[in-house]
Amino acid sequence: MPVSKGYRRKTRKLFRKRSQVKGLSAYLRVYNSNDKVTIDIDPTQPKGMPHKRFQGLVGNVSKVMRRSLEIEVKVGDKVRKINARVEHVKPLGVKSE
Repeated sequence: MPVSKGYRRKTRKLFRKRSQVKGLSAYLRVYNSNDKVTIDIDPTQPKGMPHKRFQGLVGNVSKVMRRSLEIEVKVGDKVRKINARVEHVKPLGVKSE
């Protein structure tokens, strides 16, 4: 069989679900510009999912949109802008649920 080169390639351990119930707290949090957030990808929600290389990185919210956030993350010596929905983001310092 040919080797898959898909978007979720080699993510079996990376995207494993750590708890069964997440609740509505991820959707109800209010974010403002310049808030520090951690990218914590929820594998059950494929919409608005950032790339797997950004899992666990910390960045600043640069723009707040209706359902998503624009996050500036420093990768190496560059600053990348990532669009991610709110279920894939949590405030800095909050333990995983």
